[in-house]
Amino acid sequence: MQQNRFQVAGYLAAKPELRFLPSGMKVANARLGESYRYKGKDQQVETHTNWHRLTFYDTLADVALTFNQGDNVFAEGSIQQRQYTPADGSKRTVNEVVVKSCHLIAPSRYRHGADDISTASPAEEGQHEESTSADTVHPNWPL
Repeated sequence: MQQNRFQVAGYLAAKPELRFLPSGMKVANARLGESYRYKGKDQQVETHTNWHRLTFYDTLADVALTFNQGDNVFAEGSIQQRQYTPADGSKRTVNEVVVKSCHLIAPSRYRHGADDISTASPAEEGQHEESTSADTVHPNWPL
């Protein structure tokens, strides 16, 4: 049995970017970070973030454009590896998730501007309405 299925929930690093293929099809790209905490060798709590490149085609590109930086998003799709050659002539390989379905879990707390930014300490962050029990860590997004 073989299956190429990937599910991830996390926070968008930036608003998805839209471009068009030569055929005219819409493509939106975004980076999504999912973090977890663990105790290191010195018993200090450390945080590690995994970054995933998401690619949304056609009508899902329109959905992706409704998302903003810091939004908590769930995406499901398949992993694809492709190669390309940028202007500098070097060959590059990228792994990306070709999204088949997605939805917004919670909007960003930063969506409405600097006046609405939470000033809670990291220990208090888990107590906001937007957090769910499945969230292990809220990354500190730059403004």
